[in-house]
Amino acid sequence: MNIALVHDYLSQDGGAERVLRAFHEIWPEAPIFVLFYDQNKIEGFDKAEIKQSFLSKLPLHKTKYRWYLPWMPLATEKHNLNNYDVVLSSTSAFAKGVITKPNTMHVSYCHTPTRYLWTDTHDYIEDLKMNPFIKALLPKLIHKLRLWDKMSVDRVDHFIANSDTVKSRIRKYYRRDSDIIYPPVDSSSFYISPHIGDYFVSGGRLVAYKRFDLLVRVFNRLKYKLKIFGIGPELEALKKISKPNIEFLGRVSEEEKAGLLSRAKAFVHPQVEDFGITPIESMASGRPVIAYPVGGASETVIPHKTGMFFAKQNWESLLDTIIKFDHKNWNPYTIREHALRYSGDAFKTQVESYVRDRYDNFRQDFNSCNFKVT
Repeated sequence: MNIALVHDYLSQDGGAERVLRAFHEIWPEAPIFVLFYDQNKIEGFDKAEIKQSFLSKLPLHKTKYRWYLPWMPLATEKHNLNNYDVVLSSTSAFAKGVITKPNTMHVSYCHTPTRYLWTDTHDYIEDLKMNPFIKALLPKLIHKLRLWDKMSVDRVDHFIANSDTVKSRIRKYYRRDSDIIYPPVDSSSFYISPHIGDYFVSGGRLVAYKRFDLLVRVFNRLKYKLKIFGIGPELEALKKISKPNIEFLGRVSEEEKAGLLSRAKAFVHPQVEDFGITPIESMASGRPVIAYPVGGASETVIPHKTGMFFAKQNWESLLDTIIKFDHKNWNPYTIREHALRYSGDAFKTQVESYVRDRYDNFRQDFNSCNFKVT
């Protein structure tokens, strides 16, 4: 079985890239097709055969890649996948739109239908900081990209969703069924600490939709210590409105993150995520999660056992929940045991079995059709 991997682009290290890294570990000889690759911002692919699109030859493609948004569908379609039996794409945008031959099976692991085309279009445009004239042209471009995106799903033979939340979105926007395989979490890197610190923790990519502003408003009022790790376009704006009890740590190593999570009173998760890996990492550290119960957190956090939910996505509801929270009322071993079901080994076993089973059926069906035609 000759397999190729396809990913949107490698320019940041997040949950989608962890999935791709797991694919690469299953099939280390498989080439990885991407729009472009920034080696300085992502680890784990030094020995991989990376095949970049023509966009990688254009100026400022690593820092100003949004300039090239209109050409990304074309660049995706130009990936030459003629020599492969199986294509496995990892995508939240373009990679599912690759073109394959009739005797090639395409399985797409969908992190979410493209947010700025479907669920978050209006917020995406409103939050962009750019020239007003260019911003006014965006709705027309997004409309065209949405048509291409809807058309591209017909090129996929099987969809895998990363959660029930994404499965529902795939059904809603793409009118396709999908199978759920939860993303991998490297639970072996996290541990239960015998000592709990005097702080809460949160983190991730600091972008508007993740609602770190709610955390700032709550902890400004409570004066509790809060540590936030991660970088992103909202970092400076959040710093400006934060009081001294809120500490921004910037980019942290995996080892530093494990220590932060294991000693925190709780991990606070105010956003709606398609799945949400960091809450699982917190639970693998034996620490409870305080989360908004929409999206992936509603599937992975068990109320009163591994965490607490706040009912409304506003600072008042979050503040009320944190006031009622007591970090002494939780069993860290019970919390960690729950998190272990999302291990990386379990993920790789499920994915490999899924692809091989589907390919066996695909090959039988294809050979049967060819026999009937001849």
